[in-house]
Amino acid sequence: MTFSKFRSIGRSGIEASAIGMGCWAIGGPFLLNGKSDGWGDIDDAQSVRAIQVALELGATLFDTADAYGTGHSESVLGRALAGRRSDAVIATKFGYTYDSRAKALLATDVSPAYVQWACTQSLARLGTDYIDLLQIHVGELADTAADAAGEALEQLAESGQIRAWGWSTDNAAAAVRMVKFPHFAAVQQELSVFHDGPDMLELCAEQNLASLNRSPLAMGMLTGKFTAASVLPSSDVRGAGHEWVRFFKDGKPLPEALARIEAIRELLTSGGRSPAQGALGWILARSPHTLPVPGFKSEAQVRDNLGALEKGPLPAATMAEVTAILDEIAEPALA
Repeated sequence: MTFSKFRSIGRSGIEASAIGMGCWAIGGPFLLNGKSDGWGDIDDAQSVRAIQVALELGATLFDTADAYGTGHSESVLGRALAGRRSDAVIATKFGYTYDSRAKALLATDVSPAYVQWACTQSLARLGTDYIDLLQIHVGELADTAADAAGEALEQLAESGQIRAWGWSTDNAAAAVRMVKFPHFAAVQQELSVFHDGPDMLELCAEQNLASLNRSPLAMGMLTGKFTAASVLPSSDVRGAGHEWVRFFKDGKPLPEALARIEAIRELLTSGGRSPAQGALGWILARSPHTLPVPGFKSEAQVRDNLGALEKGPLPAATMAEVTAILDEIAEPALA
């Protein structure tokens, strides 16, 4: 079967490249709960060039958030897409309030007034008059807050400020609540070879929703570049001490994660793939609704990630072998 390099953003009908570009890292330094939530220092000119290379290589989906660098990622993306807006599908997120001067996230807010305000701010930074996919960034919401946010997002869709909207959450039982809204088209879930999400993928299949996939390379672990001697600084989100970071502790890769990548490295690199391309191929094979959005800070990373579009999904037999091997090796537990 021929592999299509494009997939639909769920029932919105918006077509996007099957692999997108995650724009968290290019937001640069910022803080969450007093700890670094960025990926270290960045070079904006390099970020702009990497985005332009991504466009040249066939990527159209760019996933960012107002939280990333408290607006900086959106601004850099807008700069890179100047004159190319029609070539891109822009997905961004809202819900974390922030102090842009202190580069710090403060609290959460998904009230209708804030939804409108946040959208307006994002439109200005991105240099566009519409957002293709606006996503709620806060992963858990009370039912009343979810409904009110959904109604506000529907108003944005009806006014043409957004084309569709989604929710970044791993809670499938909560996400089903949003299906009643006609412009709800996507969820963003953590999904990788190391961390499956079958309940959410089942919901996407049943309701024709897109599954955008954050941490598709397990925060870099699935690139295969880390060893037991690797140590990341506290200025990197993986070394900052956040409890929710799954595959690193105190900046060091967990031994269980290293054991898992070594166990499947040969399978991931089949067909001339790099480890990252194999990991993205796993996601493409996992469901026709998936659109992984690996992060990047350099042109080289963009070229490696988008090479997975040429290699396509992993074959079914390889998928089965990967599952069989990983079933025998414990998944790292969150602290």
